[in-house]
Amino acid sequence: MALREALLTCLGLSLFLLPGARAQNHAPPGCSPDLNPLYYNLCDRSGAWGIVLEAVAGAGVVTTFVLTIILVASLPFVQDTKKRSLLGTQVFFLLGTLGLFCLVFACVVKPDFSTCASRRFLFGVLFAVCFSCLVAHAFALNFLARKNHGPRGWVLFFVALLLTLVEVIINTEWLIITLVRRGGEDSPPGNGSASKAAASPCAIANADFVMALIYVMLLLLSAFTGAWPILCGRFKRWRKHGVFVLLATTVSIAIWVVWIVMYTFGNRQHNSPTWDDPTLAIALAANAWAFVLFYVIPEVSQVTKASPEQSYQGDLYPTRGVGYETILKEQKGQSMFVENKAFSMDEPASAKRPVSPYSGYNGQLLTSVYQPTEMALMHKGPSEGAYDVILPRATANSQVMGSANSTLRAEDIYAAQSHQAPTPPKDDKNSQVFRNPYVWD
Repeated sequence: MALREALLTCLGLSLFLLPGARAQNHAPPGCSPDLNPLYYNLCDRSGAWGIVLEAVAGAGVVTTFVLTIILVASLPFVQDTKKRSLLGTQVFFLLGTLGLFCLVFACVVKPDFSTCASRRFLFGVLFAVCFSCLVAHAFALNFLARKNHGPRGWVLFFVALLLTLVEVIINTEWLIITLVRRGGEDSPPGNGSASKAAASPCAIANADFVMALIYVMLLLLSAFTGAWPILCGRFKRWRKHGVFVLLATTVSIAIWVVWIVMYTFGNRQHNSPTWDDPTLAIALAANAWAFVLFYVIPEVSQVTKASPEQSYQGDLYPTRGVGYETILKEQKGQSMFVENKAFSMDEPASAKRPVSPYSGYNGQLLTSVYQPTEMALMHKGPSEGAYDVILPRATANSQVMGSANSTLRAEDIYAAQSHQAPTPPKDDKNSQVFRNPYVWD
């Protein structure tokens, strides 16, 4: 009898423990049996939405981190001081976008007290960070588009931080009211489990969650409305920055309309409350990637470009070295032309100017004097007579003639010879008299 009772006891214990063992080993495909059921959505291959969103969020985290490093590292290379004043607000925006990608994992994980509390609090705060930075940027661009100078960088950062702190206060009060007061008033005394369930942040209705985000929606509409006047500014180079803000806010409005309708109305109509978490995760990932593609990447690509004023100065003075090219360009900036004295042909003649003997035109006044060359004297032979008899001279003409008119005419030589008396030669045999070819006996 004792043996029979022992066998029945062992059989009952095995039957009692068997369902528990089967339940512990029942893990979705792709997940380890030792994994906490809270993280099944991260590896469940039957419901691929968790794995897809995990990959999208991971890529977003890496991309945002790299863009943050690039933006901070480009600070020494920013030539425009107006763009440099916006870097603090843009880095703050990137930190908010990085937080949105990280919050996707909290929405993929199954609901828990910690995950639900982080969703309810950080969802509005992180979006408030991003939309507050867009509001501050649009505020600065309105000044820049009209006056080409805006508020200082610390003022813009203070505006974005102040707008974010308002949402932090709102979410803190909302969590305190929904968790503490509801847990103490709605639950009956002595029922600890019911009190715990009522005080859980996961027990908040979807409509209440959306109503707590009214301030965030107001920031989104403010950024969207403030981006339009930038397109009408006088300084056109700031319009493209306004277009970036306008694109980011327009896509964000479309995403928010879709997820709010699905979260509050669509999932309840289709009897699919299990899609509440995927709806929040998809909204976070989609809006964060919209920020990266339509605002962050275009702004990072424009941050190191110089202003038109600096580009004009760079064209005049590309280098600051001391050289012939630099001197010429500095003279060009002061006058409209460079005077080249080596090849100038339009200057008046100057007596003090050094003249090359080989130049055809030397700029000096020439007289019409007939001077024989050395080769002509060698062919004629030696002469013993007076130089003025042998070589007849002509009177200089009072008219100033150039090098082209320096050749004497035959009439001028004849007139000059007739005024001078010839001297008879000393020796008829040895002397030779040069006869003027232009005189006839």
